[in-house]
Amino acid sequence: MTLLDTPIARLDGTPATLGELTGGKVTLVVNVASRCGLTPQYAGLETLQKELGDAGFTVLGVPCNQFGGQEPGTAGEIQEFCSATYGVTFPLTEKVEVNGDGRHPLYRELTAVPDPAGQAGDIQWNFEKFLLGRDGAVVARFRPATAPAHPAPRPPLIHI
Repeated sequence: MTLLDTPIARLDGTPATLGELTGGKVTLVVNVASRCGLTPQYAGLETLQKELGDAGFTVLGVPCNQFGGQEPGTAGEIQEFCSATYGVTFPLTEKVEVNGDGRHPLYRELTAVPDPAGQAGDIQWNFEKFLLGRDGAVVARFRPATAPAHPAPRPPLIHI
């Protein structure tokens, strides 16, 4: 089983795998929240989606309410907020836990990957990012403060 085989439902609750959601594209997986100081990163994520989507790239938003209760909404409320406020067109998953005993299997794998400083482990806050190659291999990890427009998560590597 590869990371792409990991089951994770779409925001509307329909079953999927990571591979179905990424569609074989280079993917930036981001745990997102609607009421966070970093929420404006949605704009940068959507810009990446629009600029690179046709070149084989996608963002995948993974709502999480573990950090200060900053994603308390229902699936419908999350979708409405993302669409109306930031014009989000990239796929969103079900709301999951990214840390602790209830950590989603996707994040069990992702959190084993170190960031550029060599630190693996728990997600620090909302908007932590993981860049996956087309094969689902984790290429890089970026902590929450790294903005989507920063050169690091901006993939010049569409051919991964």
